[in-house]
Amino acid sequence: MQLPAGAAARPAADGDLIALTDQKYDNLPAARIRVMDPAVYDWNTAAAQTWSWSPTAANGFSDLTSAWGLPSDAKLRTKSGSSVAVVADSRGLAALISYPAGQRIWGVNVGAANNPHSVEMLPNGNVAVAASAGGFIRLYNASQGSNSAGYASYPLTDAHGVQWDPTRNVLWALGGDQLVALTVGGTAAAPTLTKANSITLPTGGGHDLTPVLANHDRLWVSTGSMVYQVSKSSRTVVATYSQGGIKSISSKTNGQEVRTSPKSGCRTTWCTDTVSFASPAATRTLTGAEIYKARVWSSHYE
Repeated sequence: MQLPAGAAARPAADGDLIALTDQKYDNLPAARIRVMDPAVYDWNTAAAQTWSWSPTAANGFSDLTSAWGLPSDAKLRTKSGSSVAVVADSRGLAALISYPAGQRIWGVNVGAANNPHSVEMLPNGNVAVAASAGGFIRLYNASQGSNSAGYASYPLTDAHGVQWDPTRNVLWALGGDQLVALTVGGTAAAPTLTKANSITLPTGGGHDLTPVLANHDRLWVSTGSMVYQVSKSSRTVVATYSQGGIKSISSKTNGQEVRTSPKSGCRTTWCTDTVSFASPAATRTLTGAEIYKARVWSSHYE
């Protein structure tokens, strides 16, 4: 369900819910962000879904609906004391919306040929996008208006992840076997991106980048063949897990992990209808869904 403007999402503590990017590859208009309650065992019941969203003319995206259909990322953030969601779609959309009302704050078409894979909102309201086919990180001046399309760019081969670090005031970016810390300079209207330092990972195919919410110094990184925890302060890999094909990994403040990986029988080679949890272990299945990523729905950067 998409709640009407001004409606309140079902109450839940920050980090208790899970956001899904449901691509519905066989029915692009049905693709959407879904926020689910893992406390509900059966995700096929109405009680499990607390919120859903897709761009429409009614919520301010009449000019950008064609850039939607393969949602690739969604994060909960706070802007001027209010909750917002920042989303990306492989068909080109990058957007910032009010939560839970779902109304447009900002949006641009990054371009389907660039394949936006990950998105992040900085504390000043600007939005970073990692584009895998484009091979870049862009920092859009989203704080300047609902259609603002100015940006700074940093080249990064196979860019797949972006994550803001409020302690070090850098933007972490993942691409290939590189985890790069980017310094943001300039102004909100005319930002710049400069490499501060980088980490070379033991394996390539970097795919997902999220915070370890139980440890403010660590980041989750998945590659084609492994999952790592990386220390931001020492810029080293501090934990290694032999888990291949992980499309998304995140964790709650209590340490419980949330993962997605491709499932046989799903329409694409990257989707699943099941989200896996670890420590403690559990699974939740949404029959017929084509889930790419699952995210702990938390406004915390770390």
